[in-house]
Amino acid sequence: MSHLIKTGIAAAAFSVASIAAYAADTTLTISSWAPPTHGMNAIMFPELTKAMEDATNGRVSAEIKYGLGSPPAQFDLILDGAADITWIFHGYSPGRFVSTKMIELPGYQGNAEAASVASWRAYDKFFAGLGEHKGVKVLAMMTHGPGALHSNAQISSLEDIAGMKLRLGGGVSGDVGAALGATGIRVPAPKVYETLASNSADGVMMPMEAKKSFKLFEVAKNTYQVPGGFYRGSFAVIMNQDTFDNLSDVDRMALSKVFGENLSRAAGKAWDKIDTAGMAALNENSDNNLTEASAADATKWQAMTGPLITKVIAEVSAKGVDATAAHAFIKEQMAAE
Repeated sequence: MSHLIKTGIAAAAFSVASIAAYAADTTLTISSWAPPTHGMNAIMFPELTKAMEDATNGRVSAEIKYGLGSPPAQFDLILDGAADITWIFHGYSPGRFVSTKMIELPGYQGNAEAASVASWRAYDKFFAGLGEHKGVKVLAMMTHGPGALHSNAQISSLEDIAGMKLRLGGGVSGDVGAALGATGIRVPAPKVYETLASNSADGVMMPMEAKKSFKLFEVAKNTYQVPGGFYRGSFAVIMNQDTFDNLSDVDRMALSKVFGENLSRAAGKAWDKIDTAGMAALNENSDNNLTEASAADATKWQAMTGPLITKVIAEVSAKGVDATAAHAFIKEQMAAE
């Protein structure tokens, strides 16, 4: 092999190595607590990482790490700088987040994309000043799809729910369970499968995506739905404030176009996609059944939502926010989507 060819190969190898070494000036650590196969990890975070890389010409990237903390510990984990980005479920921290219950209320019509966009807009317009996420940078607000009741026992009516022991994630889902006469237990989503498999709970309220994401098709083969869902779970994607502040002015400006409403919409789309996958898992397993509320039960449920909505509006109003206006705003935004 000639010296010229050897030199060319060496130069090419050096060039490739250099590109790999300098692919990103900053690689952010994303802490996640759901399984790697969950849509947030398989869809949303990879899309976010690519969007950050594209916006910054590759200067800012990210990688997902698991097991850095329990689901309820994620906010403080970011606050303390143990990771750069994570997603939190507001219901895991009762009392810390109140305004986020507004988007969780039953009665809204629309998918997770519409709800996530409405949640961001409501946060930006009404709730950001409350400081409920103080100390971190909020990158997006999002919700999962309409919540349903999954159980091994066949549920044919709302009356069947009374007396059941249900895993409820917190937030409005807890209020819903109480209104239906169920006993609620708090278990983070990754523990739901074993909770149901051990018969520590009779059922769980989660969106349809959980049929696949958390393998509920194996341990909760019956699903009962009401129009619009029993509730919607509220989440946020958050970032360590110092990490963001330490980025260059150019990169902060570029990422501001990735975050906010754009990321909220992308996250909502991911939730809708995995809801579709969850429904497919239900349909693919012949021992799984879906029961839609009867017309009589749908009417009964609609009447039951009134006190739930009034209760949450009062809670949020006590924070000094016009919660009635915020409720109407969310409805308007979702209708516009």
